[in-house]
Amino acid sequence: MTNILLFDEINNVPATNKVSEKKLPGDLAMWIFIVMELTVFAIFFIAFAVTQRIQTEMFIEGRATLSASTGLFCTLALIISSYFVALAVEAVRKGNNVAASRRLMLAMFSATVYLALKLNEYTTLLELGYDISTNTFYTLYFFITGFHFMHVLLGMIILAYMGLKARKESYIPTDCNGFEAGASYWHMVDLVWIIVFFLIYIIH
Repeated sequence: MTNILLFDEINNVPATNKVSEKKLPGDLAMWIFIVMELTVFAIFFIAFAVTQRIQTEMFIEGRATLSASTGLFCTLALIISSYFVALAVEAVRKGNNVAASRRLMLAMFSATVYLALKLNEYTTLLELGYDISTNTFYTLYFFITGFHFMHVLLGMIILAYMGLKARKESYIPTDCNGFEAGASYWHMVDLVWIIVFFLIYIIH
């Protein structure tokens, strides 16, 4: 009798109690794009790591000219920015477009801090006579960080577009894939920089 009751209970579980199907935020096209971008960055990172093993002294000397504190503040700026983007996604899912727009503004402000820090670092290095043609370290440094810099700019354009749409109350909780896709791209940009920070500024 006990076994029959257990069988009935299992087979009569209401549909609302079943585990909801998990899915990636955003849309498939954005995730394909993100994977492609991560693949390109991975190739750059491998090239940097391999070259560092071959030309160790050059990379030690080059890394000494960089400011680890600047790299750290850049990292914090992007992490804070991603935090506000995550809060914006939460607001949209709750139907609060106004709050989402405000949080995106804070995210872009934090990202602007990153841009200012990087531009200042580039200027300082150029004034010291280091540029993309100085040696292999600076070639890879300027290429990798410059490529990432362009992604930050693109990400900020995407965030600005999302903010304008949110201000017009264009997103609803049941249809915010576009907002989630833009947020996913921004988190990718943040993740890539964290790897850049440790690879270029910290790891010897």
